[in-house]
Amino acid sequence: MSGALSNKAQCPVCFSSFSRHIIASHAAKCGVKPTAGAWSALMRSTAPKRARSNALPDAPAVSETQSASRLNPPALPEKPEKPQSQAVPLAEAMRPQLLSEYVGQTQVLEDGQHLWRTLIERNQMPSVILWGPPGCGKTSLAHVIAQKCKQDPKHRFVKLSACTSNVAEIKEVVKVAKNDWQMTKRKTVLFIDEVHRFNKLQQDAFLPHVENGTITLIGATTENPSFSLNSALLSRCKVIPLEALSTEAVVQILERAKDQCASEFEVGQDCLTYLAQMSNGDARTALNSFQMALDSNAESKIINLDHIKESLRRSHVLYDRKGDEHFHCASALQKSIRGSDANAALYWTMRMLQGGEDPLFIARRLVRISCEDVGLADPSALGMAVSAMQGCQLIGKPECNVILAQCAVYLARAKKSHEVLKAMGQVIQQISNSEGEVLPGVPLHLRNGSNKLAKDLGYGLGYSHDLNKVGHMSYMPEGLEDLNFFS
Repeated sequence: MSGALSNKAQCPVCFSSFSRHIIASHAAKCGVKPTAGAWSALMRSTAPKRARSNALPDAPAVSETQSASRLNPPALPEKPEKPQSQAVPLAEAMRPQLLSEYVGQTQVLEDGQHLWRTLIERNQMPSVILWGPPGCGKTSLAHVIAQKCKQDPKHRFVKLSACTSNVAEIKEVVKVAKNDWQMTKRKTVLFIDEVHRFNKLQQDAFLPHVENGTITLIGATTENPSFSLNSALLSRCKVIPLEALSTEAVVQILERAKDQCASEFEVGQDCLTYLAQMSNGDARTALNSFQMALDSNAESKIINLDHIKESLRRSHVLYDRKGDEHFHCASALQKSIRGSDANAALYWTMRMLQGGEDPLFIARRLVRISCEDVGLADPSALGMAVSAMQGCQLIGKPECNVILAQCAVYLARAKKSHEVLKAMGQVIQQISNSEGEVLPGVPLHLRNGSNKLAKDLGYGLGYSHDLNKVGHMSYMPEGLEDLNFFS
């Protein structure tokens, strides 16, 4: 037993145990190029130790032929590879290998004008968070960086997904990264897809290692980093906002897919253009729909517009009730009503409903708009909005859609006034500016003198219920009598 254990050694990079006969070749595969002293220490760790007196008898000697057969077992017959179309989805197969193949995001990677392109080309990326909608190229950009790392012996690229990874895996990556840097001065670039799915505790596991440079973190997220990521992690990373791809960019990606993976198919340019227009700037959606059309017409090798429409038939609208799209559409609705654009107000109302928005959320927003933007220019707007909200509560989805549509159009066509809103803001500002000071008391004649003690203190003294007199009294606190919030 002791003889067998003495013949084992642990790799300083991956910490796996190997026979002393093959530890040297394995360490070279892991990228270990230690100094002569370190190499001697490694070999000393693999040398057999002197057996103790109570050790078991040594195992029978093994011939060189038997040893070679154990170290190099006969290769198993390889399984035939599946065709590319079956083995890898088209969206994955079309990932760019070089930065020159990357399509879109010119505002970040425009040739010769932006810092990020230079840093990627030089393999000097800092820790960054790639933030953008689905299918805009976050993972593809990370894939380009991974290819750059593979070409550079001084960099190592590791990919994890927040959907399937945990803190233990993160610690293991950090542990290997530390040994990599100590042994070979090789930096580790860690890519975390869907990083917003990590909770606060899991995100904290990155902090010290990102800060001291043990790892370079590249995170990809579809959620607003300000809400989904720790502020401490954000302060250590640069946020790169990516936009939904333009129709031209998606067409370019589809043309490349056709030339490389479907050159034998007959596909009209109108099909690619229509597919790009209907994908909402999501290249993954476009490529997946294109692949469905190719697979369903593999025999005829002809793709027409009807085939594309069939593959693109969808039951949802790009909308996230808990994400940025939720607030973007609500903002667009209110601004359309404020601008008296009934056409746009109806569009945004229906888009939110079709995306699965809670009708009561829209109704509450309309109630607010009826006072904030319509105001006293049409006092009946508030009653209309409240009635719409109550109607939504009574009949629910989907019948309540016409109630919300009517209310949105009414508010958009109504006259607008910010008189009350502006006056309210001035009052709040005046009160806020009094912080640290004692607010002026209620004048004695306005106080409630409902009992003898209150009347003895002068509460209500001088106040009259006579409607002919109430208009000639002062109702503001002392010192603010001449202040007019409506002027």
